[in-house]
Amino acid sequence: MMTPAVKNPEETDERKAPIREVIPSTGWRIVHVSDPLLLLLLLICSGAGLVLAQPSAGLDRGQAIYREHCMECHGATGKGDGAKAPFLSPRPGNLISAATSAKTDKELLRTIAHGKPRTAMPAWQEVLSAEDQQAVLQYIRSLVRFTRPLTPPSPTP
Repeated sequence: MMTPAVKNPEETDERKAPIREVIPSTGWRIVHVSDPLLLLLLLICSGAGLVLAQPSAGLDRGQAIYREHCMECHGATGKGDGAKAPFLSPRPGNLISAATSAKTDKELLRTIAHGKPRTAMPAWQEVLSAEDQQAVLQYIRSLVRFTRPLTPPSPTP
């Protein structure tokens, strides 16, 4: 009966064991990935971040439609301070307010499509396709920026 050959513990299978190096000044270890599945996973995950960071065609389209149809009332930043705003009663809605941000996409799409009664906000369903309305909504949602308040810090004694 033959006994299987035992591998020398010093030898490693390159497909299973990563190669480690230590950077002397930092003590950090570099692991070279040789597992194709892990490498593929890393590439997919890191690539997804790049895709999400880039503006989409829908967002660009939404911005163009917003500039053409919405900006003169709602303003460049969506605050309701466009060129026509001082002459409208009631004033245009602030699209970046907490109240507007809390509304669902369905509610905002309904307002875009059907307008608001007794205001200057017209219905856009006959002018803009459903895809264009969705693109405008996507752009409006992108206007909301969470920043620290501009109030100065309290004085120190």
